[in-house]
Amino acid sequence: MTPITPTASFKDNLALLPAIDGIARLDLIDAAGTVVATIPNEAGKQGSLKVYNYLQLCFGKLDAAASAHALEVFAEHTPDARARPGAHPNIDRLIDVIEKGTALQIRAVP
Repeated sequence: MTPITPTASFKDNLALLPAIDGIARLDLIDAAGTVVATIPNEAGKQGSLKVYNYLQLCFGKLDAAASAHALEVFAEHTPDARARPGAHPNIDRLIDVIEKGTALQIRAVP
């Protein structure tokens, strides 16, 4: 899949991403094979689920390049996350991946 060109609107960006039908959750897995986070397919998390699923399809993993792109996809939520650490944990994770130079595998669970 070819990455999208993000707009300034998270809602508009979400409309450009693939559907998440049939995904119960995404597991984020570190280099040791440990699940370090889960994003469930539930209200309030579906935007993040859709973005992280898209990252898996485009980049194959969550690394600095994928994270930088995702920060653009999250659009207006990214500056808010930077201003209020902890308010947007799935955006905080992207910033952390960039700052630490780590990578996580993304596994979709049906």
